[in-house]
Order: sequence, then structure tokens, then C-alpha cells
Amino acid sequence: MTHHDDLGGRTDPGDPLGSGADPRGDAPDARGRVLVDVATLATLLESDDPPTLLDVRWALGVTDGREQYLAGHLPGAAFVDLEHELASSPSASDGRHPLPDVTALEQAARGWGVREGSAVVVYDAVGGTSAARAWWLLRWAGVRDVRLLDGGLAAWGRTGRSLEAGAVEPEPGDVVLRPGALATIDADTAASFGGLLLDARAGERFRGEVEPVDPRAGHIPGAVSAPTGGNLAEDGTFLPGDELRERFRALGAAAGAPVAVYCGSGVTAAHEVAALATIGVDAALYPGSWSQWSSDPGRPVATGA
Repeated sequence: MTHHDDLGGRTDPGDPLGSGADPRGDAPDARGRVLVDVATLATLLESDDPPTLLDVRWALGVTDGREQYLAGHLPGAAFVDLEHELASSPSASDGRHPLPDVTALEQAARGWGVREGSAVVVYDAVGGTSAARAWWLLRWAGVRDVRLLDGGLAAWGRTGRSLEAGAVEPEPGDVVLRPGALATIDADTAASFGGLLLDARAGERFRGEVEPVDPRAGHIPGAVSAPTGGNLAEDGTFLPGDELRERFRALGAAAGAPVAVYCGSGVTAAHEVAALATIGVDAALYPGSWSQWSSDPGRPVATGA
């Protein structure tokens, strides 16, 4: 597992699932490093140094993200193409959404208007489950201040704030990306992971009852089912810190033990990494995820609960 600095916000490595100082159960400051609410974002957008705003509209099997963006997006937001800008070409050896080439990612980020030292806010229309890919990649590439809009497009709309139609052409940024600031694991490490390996896919895919996109059904032996949707409340916002702490404690997270997450192709697993970061737990991402693992006939597959 690669090592990294404390970008995930862990405040007490000896007790990452402890009660913390916040009565909601959040690790002090950790949640605010990952999430921003609508009111705070609206204030920031009116400031002298507004954050770069990125719209990451995407869902598995859905190809109209850009059309949705053009029909209405947060004012000033640039569109991010998850398939082509947040991943390199799919392959059996690397999975459906391999990490992008850093030079290409840097070029894309500059095109979105990301500036060196500037803040970035990302959002989507699916509870952050696609925007988290942009959050994770930019943090991994060394951008320190990247946050998810908690509740995304729906939360913005519930406050009665307006949307803007058409494409935004940002002034080009000058960000310099340096990969490796967040931890990753590969397939060999996942095979013998010494901590808690979480599978962020839906439970029926974990159990091997269905497999809509990848070569084999099931999960990595030893993994624990932790569907990404369990991080969210009914309105698409992240659960309060105390509820997230209890969720991951019940799944087997223990003080000081390493945690890693995978999903189908490394997209929604980033949301789980973000959820863990809000409670001060640094988790590694397995980018190849199930799409890579299941394509290798030499890798074992487990089924059932």
C-alpha cells in the first residue's frame, strides 16, 4: 500500500473511530475537509476567490451527462467527462476505469480552470457517487482543497437557487499535479490485505447473485460488503458522523487497522473513501477493483454473504 500525508483528515490515529470532539460524532475538522453544504458554497462563490466548480454528471450505463449539464448546472460550473477525463482506456488487465495518465489529467484539470493553490468543489446528481471520483483523483494528484457538495444538485435545488444553462468555458488554470498523495493498493495487495477490505458495490453483486457488467460474479475472498448507498441519507446527503462511525464499526473497522475499498471499477469506491475520510479514517483505494480482478482467471472468486 502506498503511503501518503494526512489529507484524509485523521485527527487521532490511535482511535480513528472514537467519539471525537464533535457531538455529531464527526472527527474535528475532518468532515469539513471533505464536504461543503449549499449555504457555504453559495457564500464562497460570491467571495473574491471563489472555488473552481466542477459538474461530474455520470452514472453506469448512462451517456447523457453532458446533455444534462447543458440543460442546467450550478452557475459557473465546468463539465467533467468521467469516462474520458477521469479514466484512461478500459482493458481486461487494468479494469473498466483505470487511473488516467497524470499528464492528461493535468491538462484536463487546467481546462476545467483548476489553478495552483485554489479550492475545488465537485458535485453530481447521484449523491456524490460519481463526483467522488473527481474528488479522489484530484486529492490523489496533490490538490489539497477539494470538497464534495453535500447532496449535490438536488440539495442546491431544494434551497431554491437557480441553475444556468449552456456550456461554461473557464479561464485556463495552471495547476501542477503530483500523483500519490492518497493511498492505493493493487490486486496482489487486495489478495492478502491485512486489514478491512470493503466492497462498495450493491449487495446482490457482492453475493454473486447478479453481475451486469463484469466477467464473473462474486467478490474478492475476505472482503466485506459495504454498499456505497449506505453512506447516504434519503435526501442524498452524507449520513451524520455518528451514524457513519457506527456503520463502519459494525462492518469491522477497528482502531488503527488499515482499511481499503474497491467497487466495480474504482468509481463508487471513491465515495466510500470520502465517507471514511469524513470521520477521520484514511482508506486506500483499489483502482482496478472488481472489473480488473474478475478478468483475471487466476484470481479466486467468493460468493454468498
